[in-house]
Amino acid sequence: MTYLLALDQGTTSSRSIVFDEHGQILAIAQIPLTQHYPAPGQIEHDPMEIWHAQQQTAQQAIASAGLKPQDISAVGITNQRETTVLWSRLTGQPIARAIVWQDRRTVEQCRVLSAQGHDALIYRKTGLLLDAYFSATKLAWLLDHTPGAREQAARGELAFGTIDSWLTWQLTGGAAHITDPSNASRTLLFDIHTLKWDDELLALFNIPHSVLPEVVPSAHVVGLSTAAALGAAVPLAARIGDQQSATVGQACFTPGMAKNTYGTGCFLLMNTGTSPTISRHRLLTTVGWQLPEDQRPGTNHNGLTYCLEGSVFMGGATVQWLRDGLGLIESADDIEALAASVPDTGDVMLVPALTGLGAPNWDGDARGLMVGMTRGTTKAHIARAALQGIALQVTDVLAAMQGDAATALTELRVDGGASANNLLMQMQADLLGIRVVRPKITETTALGAAYLAGLTVGVWTDHHALASHWQVDRVFEPQWSTDQRQVTLNRWQQAVQRAKGWVSVEGPTHG
Repeated sequence: MTYLLALDQGTTSSRSIVFDEHGQILAIAQIPLTQHYPAPGQIEHDPMEIWHAQQQTAQQAIASAGLKPQDISAVGITNQRETTVLWSRLTGQPIARAIVWQDRRTVEQCRVLSAQGHDALIYRKTGLLLDAYFSATKLAWLLDHTPGAREQAARGELAFGTIDSWLTWQLTGGAAHITDPSNASRTLLFDIHTLKWDDELLALFNIPHSVLPEVVPSAHVVGLSTAAALGAAVPLAARIGDQQSATVGQACFTPGMAKNTYGTGCFLLMNTGTSPTISRHRLLTTVGWQLPEDQRPGTNHNGLTYCLEGSVFMGGATVQWLRDGLGLIESADDIEALAASVPDTGDVMLVPALTGLGAPNWDGDARGLMVGMTRGTTKAHIARAALQGIALQVTDVLAAMQGDAATALTELRVDGGASANNLLMQMQADLLGIRVVRPKITETTALGAAYLAGLTVGVWTDHHALASHWQVDRVFEPQWSTDQRQVTLNRWQQAVQRAKGWVSVEGPTHG
């Protein structure tokens, strides 16, 4: 039997999962991740906490599976993407806390660059919109606000990376400073057409080339883990951003197939094939993954698959807010029963723009809004409106995606923690008007990394072998009439416009 280890480093936890050669889960270990909020709109993580938790969960998962580190054939890494780490090449220690993808501290910098007319250049080269979501302005902020950082970078003493780079550095004892195209394409610094770091973009954001990692294929052995890191020398055979990894784990290998992950945020990706599709509806064009050289039949000469992506900032985080911020529920799992205790939202509409609005609105100044309340409104109505607000954001993204796609989508594959919520999935089907399909294995993010690692070391022969493992757990068919769906969508758009028009007493909020 062959065993694969997936390191799944997310926004709220670090996890490790052991899979067998059939794609079945043998063991899972997970440790929550501390969230640091130094100022309104700012969110940070401790890179060393991330590394130690990832190392600990890896050891726990291997032991729980009844294995030893040397029994693992390969490791695949999947990670929260735009989160930015800057560390010393000399000590391997971070010089500051990591700035998380949700962080909005650089909204004003993005606004200035936009006013200077740089949006078109950035979109043409990167497929991304100019937004604080991505890594470039976060990295520039760290270089400018960490004492001595610019001078250290000029001497070649600093290394930048997204979480995949940081974990690989630690796993190899500093021997490998790399990333892959799926993560590089989320930085605003990487040309998705030439597959290179772009000098013009580096100059625009004032980023020195010396801090950047080497870009290698998503499926590629970059080295071996050290015994100190993992207990044995195991090939590090894959690295891929979490949403692209979930697309692989959902076996969306054919252009036109799409998945949505319900995690902290919601991320809808559609496979668009071997060349980038530029959106007309403010969606993102991103690299999906790059296969190893011997796995490239049917792709372009670079082994690339591209995707269209729409990002919703507040998915499962909306439920966390109900729990931690409002105290309406004791645990996230409680929301389904509470929301199901009423037949509808009682005309309440909740726009979860607590960290701004993502695709297709891209409004960093939007704020959360709840409208339609009466004396009869209960916490059950609010809970149901929160779930509906998550599903409505996804509906907006899919509508934009369908506007860009050549063919109509007939089903949406779903995963992530909140996909276990049957009420939310039924809401999603009703609002989309297409079937929503949940697989038996919903740990598709980790599974995608394991799949790519297995392809690299020869566990599986090609993507057809991977697709044969995918199995349906449940299909949610739409039950609403067209009129009922349209009334709800119209009311939603009215609420969104109000959320976008919010202005604080000090003026627009910039981070």
